[in-house]
Amino acid sequence: MPVVRYAAQALVYGLFALGIGVLSQWPDYTRVEPDKALIRLSFAHGAARKGECRRRSREELMKLAPNMRKPLDCPRERLPVVVELDLNGEPVFAASLAPTGLSGDGASKVYERFVVPAGRHRIDLRLRDTARTAGFDHMRTVDVDLVPGRALAIDFKAANGGFIIE
Repeated sequence: MPVVRYAAQALVYGLFALGIGVLSQWPDYTRVEPDKALIRLSFAHGAARKGECRRRSREELMKLAPNMRKPLDCPRERLPVVVELDLNGEPVFAASLAPTGLSGDGASKVYERFVVPAGRHRIDLRLRDTARTAGFDHMRTVDVDLVPGRALAIDFKAANGGFIIE
């Protein structure tokens, strides 16, 4: 009797392993079509604060609990981040990204994918993270040669000089 049980158990395990093997090879998956390339715009960035900090008066400080007596009163809320991406002079993406968080004090986040024809392209990137009403704080133009089936990543780090293209 134990021989039958072990044989049945081996059969079930074998079928399970066969199922895993089949599903790991089928269906075929490709990120993009063979003659296309992928551009990923993905970053999290905190814009400037919505208002200026103000210095509290001595009377205001004395009304506060001792552990709350910070001389500067700064608003938590951040401005939205405005980002634009043009490909070969044509607008592909433009958005005003609201800050995250319950108080609107977190980073603005974006993750966008663009499937484009492979080959040579000019990418124009612009980002505004201050209270200015016209123009942009960070701009970058780059010529890239996109390889079929590959992905180009675009990140933003203000501390590293702005847009990072990999």
